[in-house]
Amino acid sequence: MLTLTENASNIVKAIVEQNGGAEDAGLRFAAEGADALAVSTVDGAQPGDQVVDQDGAKVYLEETAAVALGDQVLDAQVDPVGAVQFSITPSA
Repeated sequence: MLTLTENASNIVKAIVEQNGGAEDAGLRFAAEGADALAVSTVDGAQPGDQVVDQDGAKVYLEETAAVALGDQVLDAQVDPVGAVQFSITPSA
């Protein structure tokens, strides 16, 4: 199952809060095309979503994204212009 670094958890929570986050709000990863994932803020899980709740940061994974991100680690950084950059690496 996908795990989040402390940095990623903090950034996910900040993004959700900036978007008026409801109690179950989080980021949702969904397959977009053959080799891409779309990320969006959502108010809660969609039917069939896998839920990752780590340190209060909620990430929802659409079924195809859940398979692609299984046993991976999500990290996030904010670049100098304020844009969030996500990176995914294999779990150790």
